[in-house]
Amino acid sequence: MLLANYGGTCCLTGIDIPALLTASHIKPWAVATPGERLMSSNGLLLNALHDRAFDRGLITLDDRYRVVVSSRVPHTPANDQWLCAFDGRKIALPGSDESTWPSLDFIHYHNDRVFERRV
Repeated sequence: MLLANYGGTCCLTGIDIPALLTASHIKPWAVATPGERLMSSNGLLLNALHDRAFDRGLITLDDRYRVVVSSRVPHTPANDQWLCAFDGRKIALPGSDESTWPSLDFIHYHNDRVFERRV
């Protein structure tokens, strides 16, 4: 479903190689209810690198669907190119039907429970 909703491209980078794309859960599978697990509004289509960064809490989204990079990501040339460069970038949203957009409730869960903030 996410492949169709996002037109087969990563919502962050535009990468369109199916073998590199992952249906990423916003509220993790392990803590989501059975109904939440399959909701398209609990998913993002991301490339493998950014899926892993999202799952590990190194990046998240704000209420305007912009990427937020954790301050725990050290600044190095590679990290700046592949992660920090996306800070503040709005993801591509799936079409004009807002019911298919990522749920702000799930994004808030990710921000509160998964995202790695400095303490």
